[in-house]
Amino acid sequence: MSINKSYRGRLNDTEIETISLRTNNGKTGYRIKKFQGLPGLPGNDNFESVVKIYSVPQTTATNDMNFNDSTLLAALFYTSYGVGGANTDVVIFDNATFNQDIYVTYNETGGGASGETFNFYIELEVVALSDLEATMATLKDIRAIKAQ
Repeated sequence: MSINKSYRGRLNDTEIETISLRTNNGKTGYRIKKFQGLPGLPGNDNFESVVKIYSVPQTTATNDMNFNDSTLLAALFYTSYGVGGANTDVVIFDNATFNQDIYVTYNETGGGASGETFNFYIELEVVALSDLEATMATLKDIRAIKAQ
């Protein structure tokens, strides 16, 4: 039976939130099992939102979707077209295992009033890592940070 941890939060437009996952020995790994979101005021306005999860710190929250970026762990695109309108969401996440902090970014891409908020929910599967797996996951993150 696997153990899951869940995290939730509310982000303002262009905000970045850090979710602290690192441990002293790095032998606890995580995989994304679920990634969902809802606007702060559902049905209130027309808007399009991009929420992304990265394995390295981000300096800006953009709506740029680049699946060639190896540090991008998950992406959510949510659209809402007011009361009675259609709502859609597209969620894509990597099956990567990581053992360091993750970074959630939010960008309101258009349609709605500036300052819209967005709620997110992340469910992570907890994975025990061997010494070698822990070292490899940590080195991968260090390389990605230096490459920025």
